[in-house]
Amino acid sequence: MNFMNSNCSATEKPDVFSRLAPFIRDFIWRNKWEELRGVQVAACEVIFDTDDNLLLSSGTASGKTEAAFLPVLTELCNKPSASVGAMYISPLKALINDQFKRLDALLTDSHIPVCKWHADASLARKNELIKNPEGILQITPESLESLLTNKRGACIRMFSDLRFVIIDEVHHFMRDARGLQLLCLLERLQKLTGAVPRRIGLSATLGELSPATDWLNTGTDRRCAAPVTDEGKKRVRLHVERFVNYADKRDFTERDGSGNIVKSSFSGEIGDREHYEYLFKMTLGKKTIIFANSREETELVMANLREVARKHKAADVYRVHHGNVSALLREAAEDEMKSDDEKIVTGATVTLELGIDIGSLDQAVQIGAPLSVSSFAQRLGRCGRRGQTPQLLFTFVEDIQINSADTLAPINWEFLRTIAVIELYTKDNRQEPIRPRTLPYNLLYHQTMSCLKSGGEMSPAALAQTVLTLGCFKNISQDDFRLLLARLIDIRQLERTERGGLIIGSEGEKSVNSHKFLTVFETPEYLLVKDENRTIGTVDKVYPVGTRFALAGLTWETVEVNEKSKVIFVKRVPGISVVDWNVEFEVEIHTLLARKIRDILRSSDDYPYLSDRCRERLSEIRYIARNTGIAENPVMHLSDKVFAVFPWVGTRQLFTLHYALSQGGIKNKLPWISSLYLEVQSEKTSGELERSIYDILSGDMNPYEFPLPENAQVKGKYNEFVPSELLRKQFIEDYLDPVGLRDGILQE
Repeated sequence: MNFMNSNCSATEKPDVFSRLAPFIRDFIWRNKWEELRGVQVAACEVIFDTDDNLLLSSGTASGKTEAAFLPVLTELCNKPSASVGAMYISPLKALINDQFKRLDALLTDSHIPVCKWHADASLARKNELIKNPEGILQITPESLESLLTNKRGACIRMFSDLRFVIIDEVHHFMRDARGLQLLCLLERLQKLTGAVPRRIGLSATLGELSPATDWLNTGTDRRCAAPVTDEGKKRVRLHVERFVNYADKRDFTERDGSGNIVKSSFSGEIGDREHYEYLFKMTLGKKTIIFANSREETELVMANLREVARKHKAADVYRVHHGNVSALLREAAEDEMKSDDEKIVTGATVTLELGIDIGSLDQAVQIGAPLSVSSFAQRLGRCGRRGQTPQLLFTFVEDIQINSADTLAPINWEFLRTIAVIELYTKDNRQEPIRPRTLPYNLLYHQTMSCLKSGGEMSPAALAQTVLTLGCFKNISQDDFRLLLARLIDIRQLERTERGGLIIGSEGEKSVNSHKFLTVFETPEYLLVKDENRTIGTVDKVYPVGTRFALAGLTWETVEVNEKSKVIFVKRVPGISVVDWNVEFEVEIHTLLARKIRDILRSSDDYPYLSDRCRERLSEIRYIARNTGIAENPVMHLSDKVFAVFPWVGTRQLFTLHYALSQGGIKNKLPWISSLYLEVQSEKTSGELERSIYDILSGDMNPYEFPLPENAQVKGKYNEFVPSELLRKQFIEDYLDPVGLRDGILQE
């Protein structure tokens, strides 16, 4: 769209630019935009010309935020709202703060105020909004939960004429309980005010749009438009490099020209040393994010990089950004990265996957395999802004066991997963679909308690009518709800009144009055780490006086512990240390990814982004795959009476097979959580075992009859309040997948 040609005849439809509010057109002129992007034009047409909800799915830095706000602000300018007119919901306070600055600049001449509402926001500004609700509200799900639960009357005034709800990072919300909580809150707000605002979802590129449009429509009677705009095929630069630690403890000695020993070390360290030196060289003078899959690894990598830089007398440009680093230090790193002059190298986990503006990056680095294709897409989207070609470097360090007795041990599954992720995204244009949760019983507990706290005493029938009619609970029966209520009464979370109604019980008061009640995700007890009066971050265990540990990329030594106040006072010390958090590292493989790994093993394709060492490693793995037949035959003989069964399905389907075989009397186990095969013990031959497996899959496979362990349940906050039979049912329905297993194996 050329802004110079914004006139049209009376019979023509006005172009999008001319339909925007005057203050927006002025903003566009001042900032010298040459044209509106495709996603922005498409969004305007949907908002201006229909009453649909809207899903905008496109890459990072494609203009999605502006695409949502340009038409929404125009509508509010043309017809001002009698309350808060639009609510922007984000998973992160940092993202709200970032968007607040962008919105504030856009709204300078609009007379439309914007207010951010989270724990760190101005209390005076919040109170002012309650008294005079107007404009744009930026909020997190937890803050909205607090409003609905504790300020029900204020909510009626604040949102009586709410027109739009903009949900950022939809793909992030769809993956966990927070997303379901958000949908419940929006529906409760609709029932409370009578206003049914249009929903606009913003997301990184999605593999399938229909699950996201269904999610966004939950609790509304609207259709959802999901315009697909041609962003053009983007070029990307990818490179994968490998380093090796040998586990046989051979001695590696470095000597100078006179034969004198300079350094002697075990070979187990050499791969790590080479890796850090390589990372130092590849990131020197380049603005970079280094992504790792855990906070421990992030801390270790950045501490080692800082040491390498010190050895080379290079500047300390290394920062750390994850959830346990203090907000002040995270924001300082974000500000440094926004500067074009600073060549900052920041180690991060998922905290920088989301759309916080960090300016234009030179590259991103991924340590090890991405957790999923979606995660890879997010991390790739962090670089290549403002016309640059995205550049992503993968590195991994392998521990090699010489002469291992395990036939499959030489196969590096993480390396194969890396190639599979790259191929699925760049060649096949596919991502793992997000599977909806059908029986969120822990959220049912939470919303039941929240509704009672907000509305006071209710009859069981009225409570069921209020809660079970929420779209997220459409698959939960009245009988299941009765089971939950009986359990909650039994453990005094709820109490019956003389009139037969239900109120919060004595134990329930402890739950709902805790600040932790607002969240539906599990958070450990954290201790604050302080260097004098400066907060460094948090840890989840006490480090005694004299103990050294890493945090924010630096090493600290405990000088004092105040367990009552939950504060550890520290001083900075030189050297490298480690820190660990009590969080289990889990990765779930989707069948799509498992099949792609098998395709790679079967293929002889060369991948140009692999280094020479990686190509050699892939050749070795393919040789093992051909010799063992794992890519062609479902059953492989490992050792005496031990077999590997390769169905080439995802983690959920593999767990289903594990229980189905156990039910059929075939002893088996999953070697590790993200394994692609089962280890089976059997007296049968390979052929007999294969036939037995097919017979089991072809029969009546009822997961409710599987020999599940007593504690089988989907992890979740508030599980302690849910009857065990419901938790078991949720595990069967939301985690196991007999249909996917049968289809994946029998229909090939």
